[in-house]
Amino acid sequence: MAVSGPRPKTCAACGRGIAASEVYYRFTLVLQGEQDVLGPAGGGSTGDDLASLLKQLEEGPESPREWEEQVHWERSGVVCAACRSVVVRMLSVPPDVARPH
Repeated sequence: MAVSGPRPKTCAACGRGIAASEVYYRFTLVLQGEQDVLGPAGGGSTGDDLASLLKQLEEGPESPREWEEQVHWERSGVVCAACRSVVVRMLSVPPDVARPH
């Protein structure tokens, strides 16, 4: 039986191949949508607001999968050393510093 080396890896950010001798970084990113309070729709009760929202969702053009991905999105993979620096810098900005999206 032949023993093969490690499987080739590709950076999830830049797409560059990562050699088996290079350092790489594993990541898991989970984005979960949350909303503390429903906005005032028309002064009705909360039950009315929820029924109206459900009707709007059912009649909209988005598929259930699209709605699900807006609420829960998860990815994992590896990044190269250069992309790790960019990701860490981007996610480490203090919240009071406004940056364009």
